[in-house]
Amino acid sequence: MGKIDWYILKKFIVTFFFCMVMFMVVAVAVDSSEKTDDFVKTGLSTGQIIRQYYFGFVPFIWGLLFPLFVFIACIFFTSKMATRSEIIAILASGTSYRRLLRPYLVGGLFLGTILWFGTRYLIPRANGLRSAFQANYIDKNDPAKNQQQGSCYNCFYQRVDSNTYVGMKNYDTVSKSANKFFMEVVKDNKIVYNLRANTIKWDSDRRRWKLLDAVERKVDSMGERTKTFKELGLRMRLKPDELRKDEYLKDRLTTPELVAYIREEQLRGREGLSALQVERYRRTATPYAVVMLALLGVIIASRKTRGGSGLHLAIGIIVAVLFIVSDRFSTVFATKSNFPPLLAAWLPNIVFTLVAWYMYRRTPK
Repeated sequence: MGKIDWYILKKFIVTFFFCMVMFMVVAVAVDSSEKTDDFVKTGLSTGQIIRQYYFGFVPFIWGLLFPLFVFIACIFFTSKMATRSEIIAILASGTSYRRLLRPYLVGGLFLGTILWFGTRYLIPRANGLRSAFQANYIDKNDPAKNQQQGSCYNCFYQRVDSNTYVGMKNYDTVSKSANKFFMEVVKDNKIVYNLRANTIKWDSDRRRWKLLDAVERKVDSMGERTKTFKELGLRMRLKPDELRKDEYLKDRLTTPELVAYIREEQLRGREGLSALQVERYRRTATPYAVVMLALLGVIIASRKTRGGSGLHLAIGIIVAVLFIVSDRFSTVFATKSNFPPLLAAWLPNIVFTLVAWYMYRRTPK
């Protein structure tokens, strides 16, 4: 790393953090203006709102737009260098174009590593703050979300293993109990065991479920046998902390926790895990996108044009929009159809890596 490398790297890092800070101010201002009424209804002080919500909101926004601001920052300062003929001077000194890309690669790897660590551990913790505040204070006052929840929001129907299905109605997370419960065991597409109870409660002392007014039915070659129980203990692979509908679950789990959760749900035979799997793979794909977009940014902005920085920024914004659209489309296809989650997370990176390689081959050197 020579003086020119450090010169470029310093401009890269400083411009990036300047863009992030400026956008953070705008994002917080817009978000606070939209949620002013909700903040007033909470009865919390300004300091409490900042600690309980914005300490989670700001890292969430940073993680969401981190690659795009690396891209925009790279285009912005490189275009300024090209306008002042600094890029021409560097190449005229005998430095190869590939050698010119070294500080951008180092900067991209540095920022990509920060994002990789953040998406795995730090940002999910911050999302825990944001999602808890959102669920406790804002979503409760949102008629649209309350309407979507319906009259039986705390009703569950889950698969606890390859053959066993359980369901319960009106589950209370505080008392850890539900009004109605049933469990069915299916073999060869036939129900061979059925258990129903008017009430189910979690027995914290014995670490098991307790059924009240239960009826047990067993079906085999001998026919159907029925037993009734005033009280019955039941052990199953389903704990109270798993019985909650959390739309923010994938955002607040660290990557090791997310991997363990997906593995556990797969063992149970649960379907509809595509969104969680896409999130898992994206936490690796996004840091790679930082490096790729940094190199793509210098390839776009290093050529001196009549339009100057304005033309470069316009091209950069168009490319950024296309990147976001392709990312959203691949996610929708993965969650709503049979599109592989791994490919959905990496497809935008693959496409734009090919675009970057094509533009690199055609860039005057």
